[in-house]
Amino acid sequence: MKTTQTPLKPTFLQFFVYWLKLGFISFGGPAGQISMMHQELVENKRWISERRFLHALNYTMILPGPEAQQLATYIGWLMFGVMGGIVAGVLFVLPSLFILSILTWVYLTYGSVDVVAGVLYGIKPAVTAIVIFAAYRIGSKALSNNVLRILAIFAFVAIFAFKVSFPYIVLAAAVFGFFGAMFSADTFKTEPHIDKNNDGCGPALIDDNTPIPEHAKFKWSRVIGFAVIGITIGVVVMSMLSNPVLDDMAEFFTKAALVTFGGAYAVLPYVYQGGVEQYTWLTATQMIDGLALGETTPGPLIMVVAFVGFVGAVTKEIFGPDAIMLSGFVGASVATFFTFLPSFMFIFLGGPGVEATRGNLKFSAPLSAVTAAVVGVILNLAVFFASAVLWPNTGGSVDYLAFVIGIGAFIALFRFKVGIMSVIAACAIIGYLSILL
Repeated sequence: MKTTQTPLKPTFLQFFVYWLKLGFISFGGPAGQISMMHQELVENKRWISERRFLHALNYTMILPGPEAQQLATYIGWLMFGVMGGIVAGVLFVLPSLFILSILTWVYLTYGSVDVVAGVLYGIKPAVTAIVIFAAYRIGSKALSNNVLRILAIFAFVAIFAFKVSFPYIVLAAAVFGFFGAMFSADTFKTEPHIDKNNDGCGPALIDDNTPIPEHAKFKWSRVIGFAVIGITIGVVVMSMLSNPVLDDMAEFFTKAALVTFGGAYAVLPYVYQGGVEQYTWLTATQMIDGLALGETTPGPLIMVVAFVGFVGAVTKEIFGPDAIMLSGFVGASVATFFTFLPSFMFIFLGGPGVEATRGNLKFSAPLSAVTAAVVGVILNLAVFFASAVLWPNTGGSVDYLAFVIGIGAFIALFRFKVGIMSVIAACAIIGYLSILL
C-alpha cells in the first residue's frame, strides 16, 4: 500500500543483513534477481525510487559483467559509499562461491555414482532449454528492429561457422553500433527488464529529486584514485600467485570480465574456448555439468567461472593429487576474484559520472549493438549444448529421452512460465528415476 512517509535510513547492520540474505536466495538468473531487488528495495523498503533504480539498471545493462551484481553494488554505493558498494557486491556472490565449491567437490568425488549421474542426466537437457529460452528472452528485448536482428544472425554465423573469437565479435558489433547510431540513433536503444509503469510506491530514501550525496559526486581525483587502487589490487594479488595455472586463470578471467556484455550466457562461449580448448582445464562435458550446477545455486550465473576454476585447479593438480578441496577452492576463488574485480571498478569509476549526467547515456548505442550480437552468440551456445546432450556419442543415435526432457522443459518455461528452479528440480527427478528404471 502506498505511503506518504519517507522511510528511515537503515543502519549499516540492517543493510548488511539484507544483502547477506539476498546472497542465499538470489535464484532465477539476472531477471529474477533484479525483480527481487526491485520488489524489496523499491516497493517494500523504499530505499530507492523507481526512476533512480531504473537509471542505475540502465547503466549496469550496458556494462560488461553481471548486471544484477553490479546493480547491487551501485545501490549499495549510493546508500553507504564505497564500503556499502563492496558489502552489497561481495555478499551478492560470496554465498554462491562457497555453495558452488562444495557442490563441485561432490561432483568430482562422487560424480560417477548412479544417483548423481542420474540427476545430472536430467538437468543437462533442462539447461539446454534454459539457454534457448534465454536467447529468446534477451532477443525479444534486444532485437527491436531488422538491423539488430541481422546483426544477431551475423554474430551467430561468425562464431558457429567461422569460429571467430567472442572478443572480436564484441568489438565488431560495438564499432557497428557506434557508426550506425550516427545515421539512425533510434535503431540502437536499450530497455531495462523492469516495467517502468510501476511508480506508485510512495517517497523513497533515495528519491527522484534527492540530491547526489557527496561521495557520489564526480571528481577527477576520485576517478584516478579508484583506477590506481583497483589496478594495484589486481596486480598485487596476481603477483602473489606462484602457480602458473593460477597465473593463467587470473589473466584469462580478467579478460573474460571485460567482454561479458549481455550477461553470463554470452560469455560462456568465451569461457568454453579458453577453459576447454586453450588451457584444457576441463572437458566439454564438464563444462555443461558446471552450467547445470550453476543453475541450481544462488548468485549470478557467471559464477560458473568458480566451477571452471575449481575443476581446472584440480585437473592440473596445483597442490598435488591429494589436495582436491584446497586446490579447487583456491582455483575457484582466483576465478571469482578476477571476474568480479572489474565489476567493482566500473561502478566506482563510472557511477559518479552517471549520477551527474542522469538520463544522458550517449555511449549506449554501441553496446546496444553488442547486446544484439550477444543473442547470436547465445544461440551458438544453445546449439553446442543441444548437440552434446542429444548426441552424447559423436555420430551416434539421438538420446530420445533427453530430447523429450528438453522439449518439456522449454514448454514449461515458455508456455507455462514455470520458474527455472522448479524446471530444474523436475528434470533432476526424471533423470534420477531414469537411472532407477
